[in-house]
Amino acid sequence: MQDYAPKIFYNYIPSNSGVKKAIKRGQILVDSNKGKTATWINGGQVLELLENTQTIPKIFECKLPVIFEDDFMAVINKPAGLTVSGNQYKTVANALPFNLSKSQQQDALQFPMPVHRIDNQTSGILLIAKTKTAQIELGKQFENSTIQKIYYTIVIGKTHSHQKIEIPIEAKTAITNFKIIKTVKSLKFKELSYLKVTPKTGRTHQIRIHLAAINHPILGDKLYGNPKLNHKGKGLFLCASEIQFLHPKTFKTIHLKIDTPHKFESMLVREKRRWNTYNLTK
Repeated sequence: MQDYAPKIFYNYIPSNSGVKKAIKRGQILVDSNKGKTATWINGGQVLELLENTQTIPKIFECKLPVIFEDDFMAVINKPAGLTVSGNQYKTVANALPFNLSKSQQQDALQFPMPVHRIDNQTSGILLIAKTKTAQIELGKQFENSTIQKIYYTIVIGKTHSHQKIEIPIEAKTAITNFKIIKTVKSLKFKELSYLKVTPKTGRTHQIRIHLAAINHPILGDKLYGNPKLNHKGKGLFLCASEIQFLHPKTFKTIHLKIDTPHKFESMLVREKRRWNTYNLTK
């Protein structure tokens, strides 16, 4: 969004992209006329936000693990392979009404809505708003980069013990910190590293792009990894496992953590066992 985007709408829409989408949908009026992204705002003009008349989507009856829920928000564990939202039917957004109770607050959303995205192939923690207040406040926290997220991943090769990756993505600042938890020998990959990753920015595919850029692509990454080293059948080894944020109503600190999928530990154990077995029989 351009710098001249009317900041007043942060009282109602939680992000720049949300403002832009509202303009495209014709929800924003400037002196009773539909605003455009090129509309210049002058002092004294009246800005109006029309209510979104979006109808409840067809419910996708898919059971999702609910980590936390109250009358304002919820946190789920998104399975790998499920898209957060979009035009398709089988999405997290369409499954939320099946898994969460409707808020009883006056500003309750018509249906629960994710406030951020996780890649289709990435599993883990996803924040959900059930009220307009929660949607706005959580959106602000993401916008201001005050939400702390931790990922765990398995990458190909042996990395340095600690590293900061600072490589721009689409001409925007992108920073990823990681530290190595352990490394195991592997017959196929020579070595695999299990990492704790803390992104400081939230660019699309940031962790995947950054780790591939230092020649340690995530195991199972068909988009950014080496095609010759593709690991078939187990998906992407990346999980959003930990998060800390302020509750959108009480503003108390909430810290949540989940276990990584079983495939992480089983992969490391299996590769180590195969390496040891091969070397014992040589």
